[in-house]
Amino acid sequence: MNRKIQAFQDFLAIQSIQVPMWGFIFNMFLAAVLAYILGRIYLKYGTSLSNRKMLSSNFVLLAMTTTLVIAIIKSSLALSLGLVGALSIVRFRAAIKEPEELMYLFLIIAIGLGMGAGQRLITIVAVGLIIAAVWLKNKRHLSDENHNLFLTISTNKAKALDLDSIVKVLKKSCSLMNLRRFDEKNDTLEVSFLLDYDNFNQLQKSKEELQALDPDLHITFLDNKGIG
Repeated sequence: MNRKIQAFQDFLAIQSIQVPMWGFIFNMFLAAVLAYILGRIYLKYGTSLSNRKMLSSNFVLLAMTTTLVIAIIKSSLALSLGLVGALSIVRFRAAIKEPEELMYLFLIIAIGLGMGAGQRLITIVAVGLIIAAVWLKNKRHLSDENHNLFLTISTNKAKALDLDSIVKVLKKSCSLMNLRRFDEKNDTLEVSFLLDYDNFNQLQKSKEELQALDPDLHITFLDNKGIG
């Protein structure tokens, strides 16, 4: 048993590989560049309500630190085992409020892992594909949100004004229209639409024609993209 322990200790002692300095510096540089690019993507396309600028400012440092840790521990099995023990003592606590924040932090750590392990090509390609996926998702999201205004119409003369009349007026000027809510009770009528106008003149025309149906009509336009 003592011989096996001694053999294992000798194995740990000789399992130390010198990390090439210039290769390590290049990996650190690539990790910083990729983390910076991902930070810009997060600032532009992120939907988190928290301070995205503050979170993204830590991306470069986190990626480089992860690269350093992985580059060191991969050179020695003993250091790898030591890292496991160290992480069991040191606990990292971060207030992650939204899944999106956690996703980007995982991406940054993945960059550090890839560069620290010397897997440059696969890391660069993976980050490029992820950025492309984020861009496509954002482009599709924007195309699905062509509607830019909420319109709420209410009146106390429901018997004199019906839904068909309102829809006909809106169709003349709106490029897209989506009925979201319709309430009618006794003499009260309230209806909500999600609309898309190409210009302000179309909006003004719709408002004038709606008021022509009922001068006492209560009309509210709300910018959908400005909410939140």
